[in-house]
Amino acid sequence: MAKKASKSTESEPLKLFYIFYNQERWDNWLKTLREANFEGDPNSDEMPEGYRLLEGFSVDVTISVLKIIKLYQNKRFPKEESLNKLAQVEALIMAPASDEVLADIVETIQLPKLVLFASSRKYLEGKFDKDIKTLVKQGKALIEKDMEKALEVASDIGASVIDGAACCGKYVKDDLKEPTLFDEWLIECERMFEAMVSLKNFDESTGDED
Repeated sequence: MAKKASKSTESEPLKLFYIFYNQERWDNWLKTLREANFEGDPNSDEMPEGYRLLEGFSVDVTISVLKIIKLYQNKRFPKEESLNKLAQVEALIMAPASDEVLADIVETIQLPKLVLFASSRKYLEGKFDKDIKTLVKQGKALIEKDMEKALEVASDIGASVIDGAACCGKYVKDDLKEPTLFDEWLIECERMFEAMVSLKNFDESTGDED
């Protein structure tokens, strides 16, 4: 007679295979951007194709990173495994571009993602300030003086967003002609908020890999 599975075995979370960012996916995006038109039609108000693709690229990265966090929240991965997977994706996304033509374009993706990765790590570690209004004020004052401290502040905001707080559209003006890097980080935090909303039902079925 077969032995019954123990309760501890039955309660263990189901281990599934998830594909996050890999070199092939990254290279495919770079190939698409390399072939895209960033000039556009001078007689049209429509955004050039290249910049539309760049926005889609940025959203794709954000969602893929936050899927790791969502799987941690759903107890699919323990903290250390989540941190390791996060580090693997970060190493790929933040590596210097080998293509000189794309270097500046890729940098426009990488700079905002500084706060994405820092916020994700901080959330996983579980220690972050949640007073967003005060944090925004501190960050705006710090960005021209100390970028590292400003990023630390922004990552508290991002971790709070991952934890469920709403942010940060009201802190960024739509008509900003020269946004600071901290403004860019706030925009990324808003993108993170939207991504977490879109991932609300992620992992409810075993087919959710993309």
